[in-house]
Amino acid sequence: MQREPNIILSGTDPDLPATVATGLGRYTGFRDMAQGGCATLRSCFDPVTGRTVAIKTLPPAICHDHRERRRLLREARVTAQLQHPNTVPVYDIGDDAEQGVYFVMKRISGENLFEILKRIARGDEATAAAFPISRRIEIVAYACQALAYAHARGVIHRDVKPENIWVGNFGEVILLDWGVAKVWGHADDNEPLNRSVLKTETNEDKQLQTLTGGGQRPGTPLYMSPEQVQGNRSLDERSDIFSAGVCLYEVLAIREPFRGRTIDETFNNIKHLEVEPPSVRSPTQEIPAEADQVVAKALQKRPGERFQSMRDLIAALRAIET
Repeated sequence: MQREPNIILSGTDPDLPATVATGLGRYTGFRDMAQGGCATLRSCFDPVTGRTVAIKTLPPAICHDHRERRRLLREARVTAQLQHPNTVPVYDIGDDAEQGVYFVMKRISGENLFEILKRIARGDEATAAAFPISRRIEIVAYACQALAYAHARGVIHRDVKPENIWVGNFGEVILLDWGVAKVWGHADDNEPLNRSVLKTETNEDKQLQTLTGGGQRPGTPLYMSPEQVQGNRSLDERSDIFSAGVCLYEVLAIREPFRGRTIDETFNNIKHLEVEPPSVRSPTQEIPAEADQVVAKALQKRPGERFQSMRDLIAALRAIET
């Protein structure tokens, strides 16, 4: 039987620590997992529960900034309240004297969907065999289940993309990163989600990375809805439906539907370009006609012409025969 490292019977034997430190002092064996300008993710060991966890904190340069602290705390609480099989469990939220606000989550082994799609795009036969079209559609459907749950509780994700869809080693699918989520009925502390999320990409003439180009893609312009691009603050769940539709197109065609040479061109494509069906874009992928139809409806420019709820999109995904 396959077993996760660190999950061993001997780890359940020691007594509880005589004293438990407060804040991040409780945890040991920190290892970097991911780091960006707005957050740091590390794995570490919790000697009280005897398990390895993941901890998200602010980088040292901004850990005492009031706005950034509030943003991370908001993300932690939104994530903690979305208790669903396709969201990550939050174990604790705290405020460390030195490193500031943090939250503790389940440590999930696996990789994000973008890494899987990159290998398929590069002709990796083992990955293509492990993730046929039926499985890739299923992964998107599981992410949509998390979104349906969030929408029912008044939360819009606003950053749905393959990098935020985590595929675990045991088949689990987790939708991550609720850091720019919008909560209905609450003041929106975030800027409109267009250029504000592209702070790592200041040169708009730089070509966006493709699936086959490698590396990390700047910001999240490839998956925004037309209303996000236009800076509309009155987004509803249909914006997430559009973003999920872009993800669906990409897992089917192994191509991004709206990618332009620059961010401006990409935004213009999202607002105006009528993309060709995935089966036409990638005829060798053997994409079912029903999948083309689901993509076409999800990617309608006008929200009123898309699926009107995430549940409707999920039902359409489940009906695709592969």
